[in-house]
Amino acid sequence: MAAIPATPTRRSNPWTVLFVFLLIYIFNYADRYLISGLVDPIKAEFGVGDQFMGLLMGPAFAVLYTTAGIPIARFADRSSRIAIICAGCLIWSLFTGLSGLATSPWMLALARVGVGIGEAAFVAPAYSILSDYFRPERRSFAFAILGLAVYFGQITGYTAGPAIAEVHSWRMAFIAMAVPGVILSAAAWFLVREPERRHAATTAAQMALAPLVHKLARARAFTLMMIGMGLGTLSGVGFGFWGPTLFSRLYDLPLASASSTFGLYFGGAGLSGMLLFGVVADRAAKRGLEWPLRMAAGALFAASVSILLVTWSDHIAMAKLFAIPAGLLGGGWSIGIMASLQYLLPDRFRATGTALFIMVTTFLGFVLGPWLTGALSQMFGDDALSLRFALSIIIPTGLIGAASMGLAVRHLEADRERLAGIAADPAAR
Repeated sequence: MAAIPATPTRRSNPWTVLFVFLLIYIFNYADRYLISGLVDPIKAEFGVGDQFMGLLMGPAFAVLYTTAGIPIARFADRSSRIAIICAGCLIWSLFTGLSGLATSPWMLALARVGVGIGEAAFVAPAYSILSDYFRPERRSFAFAILGLAVYFGQITGYTAGPAIAEVHSWRMAFIAMAVPGVILSAAAWFLVREPERRHAATTAAQMALAPLVHKLARARAFTLMMIGMGLGTLSGVGFGFWGPTLFSRLYDLPLASASSTFGLYFGGAGLSGMLLFGVVADRAAKRGLEWPLRMAAGALFAASVSILLVTWSDHIAMAKLFAIPAGLLGGGWSIGIMASLQYLLPDRFRATGTALFIMVTTFLGFVLGPWLTGALSQMFGDDALSLRFALSIIIPTGLIGAASMGLAVRHLEADRERLAGIAADPAAR
């Protein structure tokens, strides 16, 4: 297996790299959330309930998304990260298109598995590349711009899917949304150059996975941040996937209208919150590089409270009102976590450490979140009120996640020094 050459190579413009990754990540999220705006027509055609739709949103997509990320990241730590990103983008786009050709619910589930495998190739390699292109004190803003994709992607998935389905069919929505990813895969290959590694990580022997997992697990900052982001994602994703359906059922809106309303209010506020968090966190980082993590904890706590208020709003106008602070506060907290994670992890195993982190947080958020919400809703009655009760159980996990992040702050610097020592000498304890 060829390693990346150690000789200096001409680098791409950092902002070009960031812009290309932003576009790819938008369709990464759009393809992920596309099914959320198509729940009722898929249920009607295949005769399934909320629990099965939760399976399609969560485990069918996320189980292999989480597990495939580890070997992909191991490969990324010693090979071409941009090649991995391009291949993943092509794979998930093709499986998104195949979703529209499914003739049974289980064929659709298998296509979602393929989407998950492809999407596993993006996040860890992308954050690793951007960390080579941007200095630590500028990463929060760079990651905030990349994080805009979460909201642009959600808005695209929420609105484009139902709009296409209304004119054609839910199947055509999947097929149409596959096309941009294929184009972006080719564009990234030509526009983004693999940056030279700062510490020649590719030429050193790679640490075995089991000892690395053990050493990362002993880093309290890593573990507490992982728990915090996992529970925060469980809360946010459970609500994010089922929110349009909640709006449709509670306020008697057509699904297309409910999806676009949900995406507009939460997405618009989330976009603003994401950028604002990035700017403020970069400034706060000048006082100390633990400040983005402090800010993340506070934002997640307040966002979870706001989302609960949305869930229990009896009128659409009130829900829209509470959606603004929910989006603003919830828009950026994950950026603080990811910036702190990249600061914590040494270059030598940054992609692998990020993938391990994402594996756990994604399992909690994307495997358990949508499925558990749907299962609880079906258990309570499979209607508007049952979905509200289900979300009222899921959303407060974000409060526990915020507390875990707050505890991680006090261990960040000490664990960073210890992990740097391990990267230099893998035998170090």
